[in-house]
Amino acid sequence: METVTTRTVEYPADGLTMVGRLALPAGTGPAPAVLIGPEGTGLNDFQRARADALAELGYVALAFDIHGGRWFTDPDEMLARCLPLLDDPGRMRDIGRAALDVLLAEPRTDPGRIAGIGYGTGGAIVLELGRAGVDLRAIGTVNGLVTGRPGEAANIRCPVWAGVGSEDPIMPPAQRDAFAAEMQAAGVDWRLTVYGGALHAFHHPPVGPEQRLLPGVGYHARHAERAWRDVVTLLADNLG
Repeated sequence: METVTTRTVEYPADGLTMVGRLALPAGTGPAPAVLIGPEGTGLNDFQRARADALAELGYVALAFDIHGGRWFTDPDEMLARCLPLLDDPGRMRDIGRAALDVLLAEPRTDPGRIAGIGYGTGGAIVLELGRAGVDLRAIGTVNGLVTGRPGEAANIRCPVWAGVGSEDPIMPPAQRDAFAAEMQAAGVDWRLTVYGGALHAFHHPPVGPEQRLLPGVGYHARHAERAWRDVVTLLADNLG
């Protein structure tokens, strides 16, 4: 029985050597493909496993890197890296495009059926690819409701789904409203799911005592499962 195959891929972006995880589904022919952007802390084994899980469902999946192989346990270090990045759409697009180039270079990738999903900073990067007019079939972002430069959301050519916790102080109601207004003004086919009682990064389980969390960050197992189902449904609806 054929199984998923995985490999580490290294590629340049943002002046760093990025270290991503590429997972291929069983079989030999072309398959729809998914970019997966990580939380602001960076790529870890939990997030690499997202690529494996999507490959099990039949997708070529790349969990891309944003920090040159680093995974931050100190939130102050993470913010020092992520906040300037989130303020620079050009840098975010460059990181996203570099990952997309890796995905397109994989012979199994069907170039006409690619989606992007992301979490936190990774979600903001995927949204910037959409605002840049990249030909994606779907965009999904969890906890990454970052608005773009005026007018550029009109370049998004695919459905956008966003998820956020109702108690997330990092993506509060005002931020949700601004994101919704941006998508609506641009005529995007958009949806926003609010998970009641959930904090920021509610989808990521605890990883151990070495990880220090920002206030307002916390895991919600039930909503984590629901958010994953919502992502899988988004992909099935638009890449099937």
